[in-house]
Amino acid sequence: MDIQVDEAEHSMEMHLPYLAKVFEGHPVKIVPILVGAVSAESEAMYGETLSQFVDDPTNFFSISSDFCHWGSRFNYMYHDKKHGPIYKSIEALDKMGMDIIETGDPDSFKKYLSEYDNTICGRHPISVFLHMLKNSSTKIKIKFLRYEQSSQCHNTRDSSVSYASAAAKVDDSNSS
Repeated sequence: MDIQVDEAEHSMEMHLPYLAKVFEGHPVKIVPILVGAVSAESEAMYGETLSQFVDDPTNFFSISSDFCHWGSRFNYMYHDKKHGPIYKSIEALDKMGMDIIETGDPDSFKKYLSEYDNTICGRHPISVFLHMLKNSSTKIKIKFLRYEQSSQCHNTRDSSVSYASAAAKVDDSNSS
């Protein structure tokens, strides 16, 4: 990547302080993987290649993404009026995507993105992770824990970025 792309990329800077705190006192090795705007075929291929690491319980994955970037400055202003105010429409749109991610189905997530064009900046790493889970022999359950918006949009002059956090862990519900 060129220097401008590298300097603009900030996901590691966002994650490292949290990871340092969570793993404080424990020796860890971090292997950063930057996923750019790759094709659906590449997402599937990388997911399949990396799936073997899901089966190792000593591995931990941290995937970074904001959710909807709404407003004219983001060139995205989807508003389904049946949900009421703009911010409620944004929340419904994001929750639809979150519900699909929780299913672990990369194809459904791709269809959602294609249909709604939600401006989820980490769509590609999320898709790679979903393909990793699909190809792993360890069954993992994803659960969203929190959702926030930077501001509540009431009119077309407003803008907002959504944030969601999720955890993925081994699904023990199928064990006997």
